[in-house]
Amino acid sequence: MSANLIDGKTLANKVKESLQNDIKRLGNDRGIVPGLTVILVGNDPASQIYVRNKERACKEVGIRSNVVYMEENIHQDDLLREIYRYNQDSDTHGILVQLPLPDHIDEGTIINAIDPRKDVDGFHPITMGSLFVGGDGFEPCTPKGIIALIKETGEEIAGKHAVVIGRSNIVGKPVSIMLLRENATVTVCHSRTKNLKSIAQSADILIVAMGRPESIDSEYIKEGAIVIDVGTTRVEGKLKGDVKFNEAFQKAGWITPVPGGVGPMTIAMLLKNTLQAATIHE
Repeated sequence: MSANLIDGKTLANKVKESLQNDIKRLGNDRGIVPGLTVILVGNDPASQIYVRNKERACKEVGIRSNVVYMEENIHQDDLLREIYRYNQDSDTHGILVQLPLPDHIDEGTIINAIDPRKDVDGFHPITMGSLFVGGDGFEPCTPKGIIALIKETGEEIAGKHAVVIGRSNIVGKPVSIMLLRENATVTVCHSRTKNLKSIAQSADILIVAMGRPESIDSEYIKEGAIVIDVGTTRVEGKLKGDVKFNEAFQKAGWITPVPGGVGPMTIAMLLKNTLQAATIHE
């Protein structure tokens, strides 16, 4: 058998078309144009590409995009001042600090400084806490995109066994909570997990977010499973996922490609969160 491809680009375009209409309506009804400020520290080439992609996507749907470039050696207090400035700016509804940050800047301090009402990345502890207890608030962009991709298959999530390989605060932990909210039975695996292969083989839904290119082959995959590959590592100039795609494609029921799977949906969900922030703006 061969898997069905879960096309993140196509789904992201559908989301953006819908957002375009909602953003126009918000402007006509309330005179509000959603605004996103992205702060980029340093000259990391991958981060620059991500920021350009976000800027382009904002323009496509009608979100006002503001990119703030800061030097690699900037003092942490100067970065905090910039965040506080945009916390107070009524035209900025969402604030995103592009990660990773230089080593001399404490990531936790920076994330904590963002107003939770503008935390469209969904990383603030208040946002995460709200997610954990089932409250309102922003869902982190990549996990939100993953859930949308799974639902796009038409397969039921409730009652399924979902295995998440990876326990990061950005993907692994929040997507596990979101799968629980969809009534899946969830197992979280990580570098210390014993019998990883046998656990993965039991997954109806397998989400791989390890950051280790092509480390999951077909032996880890249950026949007919939904496989979501979150990995994006550049190897000899090419973007590779955590899953050996060609092998997995012959065994899975559904699978995301890299690139063109989770990545486009992460940006689409960022736009969606920015609209949400603007909609609740007073």
